Amino acid sequence: MMTEEMNQEPAVETLSMAKAINRALVDEMSSNRKVVVMGEDVGALGGVFRVTEGLSTQFGTQRVMDSPLGEAGIVGTSLGLALRGYRPVAEIQFDGFIFPAFNQITSQLSKMHGRTGKNYEVPVTIRVPFGGAIGSIEHHSESPEALFAHTPGLRVITPSSPHDAYWMLRKAITCPDPVLYFEPKRRYWQKGEVNFADTTFDPFTAEVRRAGTDMTIATYGPLVPVALAAAEAAAEDGRSVEVIDLRSISPLDVETVAASVNKTGRLVITHEAPTFGGIGGELSARITERCFYSLESPVLRVGGFHMPYPSARVEEEYVPGIDRILEAIERSFTY
Repeated sequence: MMTEEMNQEPAVETLSMAKAINRALVDEMSSNRKVVVMGEDVGALGGVFRVTEGLSTQFGTQRVMDSPLGEAGIVGTSLGLALRGYRPVAEIQFDGFIFPAFNQITSQLSKMHGRTGKNYEVPVTIRVPFGGAIGSIEHHSESPEALFAHTPGLRVITPSSPHDAYWMLRKAITCPDPVLYFEPKRRYWQKGEVNFADTTFDPFTAEVRRAGTDMTIATYGPLVPVALAAAEAAAEDGRSVEVIDLRSISPLDVETVAASVNKTGRLVITHEAPTFGGIGGELSARITERCFYSLESPVLRVGGFHMPYPSARVEEEYVPGIDRILEAIERSFTY
């Protein structure tokens, strides 16, 4: 006879990030019939990255809807569904294809709550595979998160691990505000433990991934493993580097970064998006205002270059890697 413990689902499982996102969708759709999924090829195909695989079979085509090739229509329809009481989860197939929906997101979705005197909530989640380093080109490897973080009324988050991917998406779907959920596509196949009992998870706060005393690195999404590897390499030279995963880009958890910088006195910010006009500029300004008397050197940024995403042959030169981050660490210590 099976015991009660044997019948219980394990609280911790090892999943790839793609599978963790899929599980989050299954769990939210199972608990709330108002959660619907729509996007290009999300149904029978299961999405180009197979993140929505099996959902159409399990929940039917009325709740997992293949849309025409029209991103503005996907977001506009999601907005209408949200106003009718649904919780739509829209998928934009690739980061560079989100711009036809830019007006719907920044002019309509972001403003609806305030425009209606806070009488209507618009709980729309937009999933966006983003970032490079998968051997693809422009329109398939971009990092447009700063464009949306600049728009009031939107929440912008991105996971760096399967555990965060699972819980961030569940929290995004239950959030009353519109959430842009940027999925680092080069981490889809990265495996890690997901603790399904972590019910206190807060996707809008930063997390210290590695403790250190000499220097702080702040990053998010696809570059978190790269920053951790750089910190490990710096440790061989006697540098104790703290790594912070921002997780939420808007709102930005400045408190956690400031507490770290007040301890270490140095900060390097790194992201794949172009350094010019990026999230690093905003965080640099905030930390300079908050921690000016603690800083031992200027805040440095390591990001993509101010140019269109290059061909796959040279994208390793464009996307920040361990060497560029280590160079910034050493440059900081020269002051």
